Amino acid sequence: MLSERFDEALAYASRIHRDQRRKGTNIPYVSHLLGTAAIALENGADEDQAIAALMHDAVEDQGGVARLADIRLRFGDRVAEIVAHCTDTDIDPKPPWRARKEAYIAGLRQKPEASLAVSLADKTHNAGAIVADLAIHGDALWARFTGGRDGSLWYYRSLVTVFRTRIDGPGCERFASLVQKMSDLAGRKNSARRSDT
Repeated sequence: MLSERFDEALAYASRIHRDQRRKGTNIPYVSHLLGTAAIALENGADEDQAIAALMHDAVEDQGGVARLADIRLRFGDRVAEIVAHCTDTDIDPKPPWRARKEAYIAGLRQKPEASLAVSLADKTHNAGAIVADLAIHGDALWARFTGGRDGSLWYYRSLVTVFRTRIDGPGCERFASLVQKMSDLAGRKNSARRSDT
């Protein structure tokens, strides 16, 4: 069961991400944090992992190494370690997108399973949002993402490969199914565009 630590983490995450919105939308960013924590819990996460799911973007987007130190102080070493493993950079400005994502994927091969489970929950929520938005916005959606269509598809397909190698199971298959839907929708849009020309 979840304790008051989780309640404190939820309030903390909401507070530090309060001014953020989801890419290209007016949706409060906390919706992603809640969705990630929900998926992590549904996949069997313990409380530390659920707290880390709420914090997984805090270092990258809200304060770098100083934020990580604060998370460690408030929520302990294990939560801080998982958050660090889910962070693709603590540098501002961020390094180039492709190099950052390649390093993140390579790093996943050495991360503990507890951290991989939180990363999987994060990517599952993101993939679900992309699939839903692709159905509404079509190819225009890819403009939201630094990697564009091709880079985003490469990234998500690469994540499927790593997760299947390290933590295969129902949660991983849920993610893989979403990535397949993403690929199918992207492919259909391209086929439709080619037939119109």
